Amino acid sequence: MNVLVLNSGSSSQKSALYQMGHALPSEAPQPLWKAEIEWSPISAKLQIKTSAGSSREESVSSTDRGSATEHMLHTLWDGPDAVLLNAASIDVVGHRIVHGGPKLDVATVVTPDVKRVIASVASFAPLHNRAELEGIELVESLLGGVQQVAVFDTGFHRTLPPSTSTYAGPYEWLDQGIRRYGFHGINHQYCSERAAQLLNCDLGSLRIVSCHLGNGCSLAAIAAGRSVDTTMGFTPLDGLMMGTRSGTVDPSILTYLMRLESVTGSELDDMLNKKSGLLGISGVSGDMREILAAIRRGNQRAKLAFDMFVHRLRQGIAAMAVSVQGVNVLIFTAGIREHSPEVRKATCAGLAFLGVQLDAKENEVASGDREISTTDSEVRVLVIRAQEDWAIAQACAALLARA
Repeated sequence: MNVLVLNSGSSSQKSALYQMGHALPSEAPQPLWKAEIEWSPISAKLQIKTSAGSSREESVSSTDRGSATEHMLHTLWDGPDAVLLNAASIDVVGHRIVHGGPKLDVATVVTPDVKRVIASVASFAPLHNRAELEGIELVESLLGGVQQVAVFDTGFHRTLPPSTSTYAGPYEWLDQGIRRYGFHGINHQYCSERAAQLLNCDLGSLRIVSCHLGNGCSLAAIAAGRSVDTTMGFTPLDGLMMGTRSGTVDPSILTYLMRLESVTGSELDDMLNKKSGLLGISGVSGDMREILAAIRRGNQRAKLAFDMFVHRLRQGIAAMAVSVQGVNVLIFTAGIREHSPEVRKATCAGLAFLGVQLDAKENEVASGDREISTTDSEVRVLVIRAQEDWAIAQACAALLARA
């Protein structure tokens, strides 16, 4: 079974092709083909890798997301990177959908009704759901009636208890679907299961704090494989400081800006989602690699952004530790996991009171899922590569097998 995965992020479009057999490996395999488009305000860059070892990068002429994604998909069966004879060789397409709202929380076949529900909650995740719907519609136009499956980032957090998921506003908010949903659930769930494999432990014995640190950042408190708390909320804007997103702010700041400076709701959305976080404070970038480079050049705003990011990350980890009644596994995953030992070092330096002891040499190792804590650390600290695409492919295969 050839499973194509489309993973639409806030600043990138990722895609991968997996060939699924009857027996699935315990560790995520290399896809047959993998591509990623990264957008900047004026350009788009496409990277393609195949299991045969070829790798190349090109500039994409169009910064329009739909056109660039269509160009990327065509390379699957046309051109030097082709791994399929034609588009008809694709058996199923899986999509990462960030927000399923109150109605959709398990992997499901895409139907017109499912598309309508995804569209109805697009305002909850403005940087994501619309792009993901565009991906579904693009596949319909390119591949005709191929079966498509939606896998929801909010799904893993459906086990949040009411005391965690309910906001302290009017009770009527619950009837309107206003509650904490949580996000990055696909990767948080994968990482918890991968941690049990790496440690050769029963997942039921682990009390995990999982740190998904990319352009979007969130923490999850996971007890016995179930999400019991998380930092993102009604939308992916809540919680930690992120690349371009503010994370949690005093809501009175927003009403102040609306009242005294006549800032509109759409302007607030743009300000909080695209002009805040690391970018807003540093004035340099929302990319941690560029923040660190600016710090080395003596940029004080970049240093402030880094210090704020680490401070809020430590706070969040400590709060999640309370929710699992004492953490015994701490996981770092996603983009900052891959590129920033500095963030891990600074974060763990402030968590000794929880029993975290980092092995400085292991922390500097550049690749591979591994443990980076010392042998006497009370908390096992792991670095695990994000594998959302593989988790989505598995969900597609499992759904079709049940069907």
